Amino acid sequence: MDLLEGCAEEAQRTVRRLTSILRREGQVQDLDHFLAAERREKKLLKEIEEQLVRVFVTGLEREDIEALSRALYKLVKTTEKFAQRYRLVADLVVGVDFSRQAVLLEEAVAILGEMIRDLRSLPPLERMKELNDRLETTEDAADAVVDALVRDLYHADLPAGQFLARKDLYDLLEKLIDRCRDVGGIVTHIVLKNS
Repeated sequence: MDLLEGCAEEAQRTVRRLTSILRREGQVQDLDHFLAAERREKKLLKEIEEQLVRVFVTGLEREDIEALSRALYKLVKTTEKFAQRYRLVADLVVGVDFSRQAVLLEEAVAILGEMIRDLRSLPPLERMKELNDRLETTEDAADAVVDALVRDLYHADLPAGQFLARKDLYDLLEKLIDRCRDVGGIVTHIVLKNS
C-alpha cells in the first residue's frame, strides 16, 4: 500500500505543479519536474510489479494492484504530455483562462488521494461509492467546461495555429480528468470485490 500511496502522491504533486502554471499563465521553461515525476512514477510501477512477483501474500488481487498502479502512471504521463505541449504552444494561448479546469483537476486528484489512502483499510463500499460519485461529478463538471470552451472555440475567429493549440490543450485537460475517473473506477472496483 505504501507504494500505491506513493504513486498517488506523485500524481498529486505533478498535477499541482501543472495547475500552478496554468493559473498564472506561466511559461513552462523547464520540464525537468515533469520528466522526473514520470521517471519516479515509472520506478514505483516497476517496484510494484517486482513486489507482486516476489511477495505471495497480499490483501488485494495482484491484477487489481497492477491495474491501479498503471492507471496512476498514465495520469502522471498525461500530465507530462500536457506540460510539453503547453510549452510548445504557450505563445499561442496567451490570455486563455485555464483556471476552471485547474480547479477541477486539483479537486479530482484530491479525491483520488483520499480514495487510495482509504484503500489501506478497505472502507465500506458506501464510503468508496460516495467518493467515486464526487469524482464523477467533478468529471461531469470538467466535461461541461470543455464542451463550452470547444463550442466557443468553433465560433471564434482565430488563426489556425491558435485554434489548434487551444483545441489540443482542451482535449488533453479532458483526458487528464478522464484518467482520474479511470483511477477512481479501479479503486471502487477493488473495494467492491473485497467487501
